[in-house]
Amino acid sequence: MKSKITVNLPNDLDSAVSTLAKRLHLKRSDVVRMAVERFLIVYGEDEGKPYETVKCLIGSVSSGTPNLGEAHRKYLLEKIKKHA
Repeated sequence: MKSKITVNLPNDLDSAVSTLAKRLHLKRSDVVRMAVERFLIVYGEDEGKPYETVKCLIGSVSSGTPNLGEAHRKYLLEKIKKHA
């Protein structure tokens, strides 16, 4: 089932939507619909879930220390003593 929504756009945004629609040979409503879909993908369901925000970063950096997560206290104390 389709539903209708009315959106008031500032003149500059309306112009940009119209220009893009002409360039892509689409209706203005198609451009707006695509923009809303994209917005929901980026900011939709996963917003507020910290893991979803950083999951692409997990495991992407290596410290060179194989057990840093398990022995972080040991390494931290060594570093503090070294610089004290």
